[in-house]
Amino acid sequence: MNTRTAWIVYSLLRLAFFAVPFAALMLLLSLGGFPQWIAALVAGVVSALIAVSLSVIFLAKPREAAAESIYEWRNRARSSDDVAEDDAVDAQADVQQAEVRRTDARRTDAPEDE
Repeated sequence: MNTRTAWIVYSLLRLAFFAVPFAALMLLLSLGGFPQWIAALVAGVVSALIAVSLSVIFLAKPREAAAESIYEWRNRARSSDDVAEDDAVDAQADVQQAEVRRTDARRTDAPEDE
């Protein structure tokens, strides 16, 4: 399955997994005499839970293909220079975070002035 097909299948099925239960629940709750806003709220929450459950169960392959396409897109034009630059930026951020932690530790260890 190519990446475009995987994205289309995944998106349409996720939409269907939400829309079908939402429409059915809205119809049932509206016929049951519930106010529209309560019916929409309940149907939305229940439909979201159903959609997530069904997508986890049934959409593993399209989700994996979509994730791989994101990875490939992110790394397609990266040269070794780009990778080295990203590593240097990450290392600098780690050094700054370590310095902040050391400063915070010194502040908490220092005795309080009275």
